[in-house]
Amino acid sequence: MTDNNVPGPGQPGQPQQPYQQLPPQVPVPQPGPQPPAQQRPVKGKMRQQQAGVTQPRQPSVAEQRARAAALKAQQERFAAESAAFEKRRKTRKRLLIGGGVTVGVVALVAIWYAAASPKNVTAQCTDQNNVIVDDDYCSDSYYRSHGGYSSGGFIYIGGSSYRYNYGGTGAVGQKVTGGSYTLPKGANVATKSGTSIQRGGFGVSSGSSSSGG
Repeated sequence: MTDNNVPGPGQPGQPQQPYQQLPPQVPVPQPGPQPPAQQRPVKGKMRQQQAGVTQPRQPSVAEQRARAAALKAQQERFAAESAAFEKRRKTRKRLLIGGGVTVGVVALVAIWYAAASPKNVTAQCTDQNNVIVDDDYCSDSYYRSHGGYSSGGFIYIGGSSYRYNYGGTGAVGQKVTGGSYTLPKGANVATKSGTSIQRGGFGVSSGSSSSGG
């Protein structure tokens, strides 16, 4: 049987069923704004340092020791190179000094040898016109045998005079070229025929003064 006194659903006086409340929903966290791709840090890569912002990393003890060792090695190498350069400079200086001494000794020996080795000068008999004549006109035996005499470096035979020219060039019958009429000191003087007028050496001469000029 149906109980008509019990009100049906939705009818007045009928008790309402209570609503079932759902558990509160927990809000899902939303991601924040993402920085641009070029500003995002990349794992495994060094970030760009900014002047005045990025602080330099202090070197480790091992790095400090390595730097000190490298600096010491550089200083030792520099000292060794400086010592080697100074040694080469002193050696070169000694060689230059030694070379200069050697050159000086060679020059001195050459000068002494030149002084010890007198020059060979050829004497030629000339007349008052400086024409070359036969050597006999200037020889002692010739002018004495012909009544001549010698004075002041000249030889007088009759009305002609003769004297020696030293170092000149030319042939008999030609005027002498160059030379001097003063007997050179320290020289070996001889005529073309081989007659010795003076033997020199170290500035000492000897010979016939009557035929000298």
